[in-house]
Amino acid sequence: MTGWQLALEIFLLVLVATGAIPVIAGALSFAAIPFHAFKNHYGKASPYTPRVAIVIPAWNEGAVIAASVDRLMSLDYPLDRLRIFVVDDASTDNTPDVVRSKVEQYPGNIVHLRRQTGGEGKAHTLNHGIRVILEDDWMEALLVMDADVIYQPDSLRRMTRHLADPKVGAVSAYIREGSADKNYLTRFIGLEYVLSQPAARRAQNVLGAQACLAGGAQLHTRENLLAIGGQIDTSSLAEDTITTFETQLHGREVVFEPLAVVLAEEPGSIDALWKQRLRWARGNVSVTARYSKIWFRPSKVHNLGSISFGLVWFSLWLLPIAMILSSIGLVGLLLLHSALATAIFNSLWIAAAVTFAFTLAFAVQLDVPLTSRAWREVITFPGLISMLVIASAFFPGVVEVWVPSLFGMHLTETGEFIFRIFLYAWISLSMLGAWLARRIERTWIGRFLSPALIYLVGYGSLLCAITFDSYIKEIRGAEAKWDKTEKTGRVAV
Repeated sequence: MTGWQLALEIFLLVLVATGAIPVIAGALSFAAIPFHAFKNHYGKASPYTPRVAIVIPAWNEGAVIAASVDRLMSLDYPLDRLRIFVVDDASTDNTPDVVRSKVEQYPGNIVHLRRQTGGEGKAHTLNHGIRVILEDDWMEALLVMDADVIYQPDSLRRMTRHLADPKVGAVSAYIREGSADKNYLTRFIGLEYVLSQPAARRAQNVLGAQACLAGGAQLHTRENLLAIGGQIDTSSLAEDTITTFETQLHGREVVFEPLAVVLAEEPGSIDALWKQRLRWARGNVSVTARYSKIWFRPSKVHNLGSISFGLVWFSLWLLPIAMILSSIGLVGLLLLHSALATAIFNSLWIAAAVTFAFTLAFAVQLDVPLTSRAWREVITFPGLISMLVIASAFFPGVVEVWVPSLFGMHLTETGEFIFRIFLYAWISLSMLGAWLARRIERTWIGRFLSPALIYLVGYGSLLCAITFDSYIKEIRGAEAKWDKTEKTGRVAV
């Protein structure tokens, strides 16, 4: 082997190694979950019912706001310590009438605040209500929520008990997918939420750093709210993440309470999900840049700068890039006829499969009612084609013979080489499949083909495709705007 060939091989190996980083970060994060049984905040929590002001931003929420208010008024919480402020963001539907009827139904507990000029986004709407709430000393804790979410009766008590510890600045709940008319996509979202909340955020409790308070369920102490400026950040699409970071940077703890369950309506179409997650992804870009000086810089004040938290954050944010670089490295090694190509491909996919099986086995136990109803999505979460690729890693050579035999074919040496290139590049090609699923969703055949494509390429590839789109939007300097997800009152009460 010549010197340049050796250098090229080493370079390609480095590219492949980038694909291993998210696998390692995921394994380390989920390995921390069992320790939540020992390292948690429950020892410092105790029954505590502060005076809670609930602020609800509402723009054209006539279909959902009544049910949300009714459920809040039926919470297992003293009603004399509860006030609900509905901030009507210049709604053009029947939202004002619905809210006014609730003011009459629950006198003294419901306040209707009307913005005559709206459309500035959720953060501006929240701040309108927060300014009014802070005008007197009544509020001891502030709950920020969305208009469509439904709180379980004991959820607020489970959250406020953590505020008994003065070191805690904010508490978040488990946002659970709760649509009554579920389809394949909402079931995938429900499983994703299990992975990202009761699973991953338990691990973040153990590691001592929370990435994000749930936008529809974040409870702040008055002291914490004032410490972070007395308002919600309006400069980014990720105001909930910035609030989470600022709370911890000011030396207060953020706690995730997995037993406080809040039901939410989630997008039922790929296009709606794409718009929602694109907003989240672009917000995370601004957060990453805004807090550039904290990454991988341990601090005595907070744990956001820890190595573990940094690995988790960047492995998720840069996952599409890691996938592409890994594919380039694997295909490059194959084209070089490197003896390492097959061994590295098999090792990488086996490690990824074992890690995912480990994380999924944990997750399905954390919300059995939800995951048992989504068993098809549990099985196909990585995608049927990815499962085929995994099989080729566990049983080298078998897939190349078995798949063509299904069609009565036998691959030639050239055919086998092309097939192997496809396997090596699949982790990146899967994002194209997810993009295609969105493109055809609104066509006459999309009703059937789009779900089939998502089952084939995997829900994770759909999320990665959206993140990759956020890179493109940022590079192009596309306008970052608040694109509200339409709610229709589909939450099962």
